[in-house]
Amino acid sequence: MVSRQSKELEMLANTPIDEARWAAVMARDSEADGQFYYSVATTGVYCRPSCTSRLANRANVAFHATAADAEGAGFRPCKRCKPNEAPLTERYGKMVAEACRAIETAETPPTLAQLARGAHLSPHHFHRVFKAVAGVTPKAFADALRGRRVREGLTKPGTVTEAIYDAGFNSGGRFYEQSAQVLGMTPTRFRKGGERTTIRFAIGQCSLGAILVAATDKGVCAILLGDDPDVLIRDLQDRFDRAELIGADATFEALVAKVVGFVERPGQGPDLPLDVRGTAFQQRVWQALRRIAVGETASYGEIARAIGAPKAIRAVAQACAANNLAVAIPCHRVVRNDGALSGYAWGVERKRALLGREAAA
Repeated sequence: MVSRQSKELEMLANTPIDEARWAAVMARDSEADGQFYYSVATTGVYCRPSCTSRLANRANVAFHATAADAEGAGFRPCKRCKPNEAPLTERYGKMVAEACRAIETAETPPTLAQLARGAHLSPHHFHRVFKAVAGVTPKAFADALRGRRVREGLTKPGTVTEAIYDAGFNSGGRFYEQSAQVLGMTPTRFRKGGERTTIRFAIGQCSLGAILVAATDKGVCAILLGDDPDVLIRDLQDRFDRAELIGADATFEALVAKVVGFVERPGQGPDLPLDVRGTAFQQRVWQALRRIAVGETASYGEIARAIGAPKAIRAVAQACAANNLAVAIPCHRVVRNDGALSGYAWGVERKRALLGREAAA
């Protein structure tokens, strides 16, 4: 086998493609996994480029297009990186998908220890892998699932108690403690489509056009920008179709003026009580956005890494698009990886203007 390996090395060593492959091996580049495999003559094993085993001597290394080629040359798979099996990311993805199904099909949410046991990992390792793949922790996923189920249950015939228990809550008291966070209101009020929820609003003008500010008794629930005030009001009505909308009084208009002032003269950020509603993942993204300082920007990838979900870049972009609180949750400070401006719910020109003012400030 060594003789055959030596001949192969003699024929292929130092070619540009092999040097690029060797650079990937030295960097343990997971992006190269599946593109090629490398074998080590002195150990008789072959590995993925990302293998964390001790780096071999370059003189003993050969490259193969497929795992079958490596095994055909007489090498056996490495026990650490398991190159003859699916890539680690694929295995982790499948594992997390199975854990999600276990959570979805269980009458009561399984514990972290139970999920980890099913995945043949330690609880700590499983928790870290689940969060990296899914973007949220197992508990946050289970909580979001129960919240979705109870919202769906409250739209169907039956009692509120039935909807609560069918969603997986094991006590009504525990659910009512969380109902404001899960539903944004009481279950009865939610069932009535937000009826009797009072939302005050007012429309002002700023250099970016019309601005609508709306708030519940808990805080500001919407800041909308646009060209036509009537369109903004209809948008608000669509979002809260059965709430009681009340045109604001002079006190509330002072709040609008405060928001307008921040738009025109950005400083430390608007000190506003907010009534923010979204999924667990969206909440984490929005919290990260509020940590971006005035005058600075971050890429979608940086936000994904900041919340511990480096691969959830598309989900981060979707969470930015779902933001209803322009300026207060500064999704305008998120740019593409190359620094270019990407889409903005209220128009790219408004995004450019906001960033320009903040940079000057």
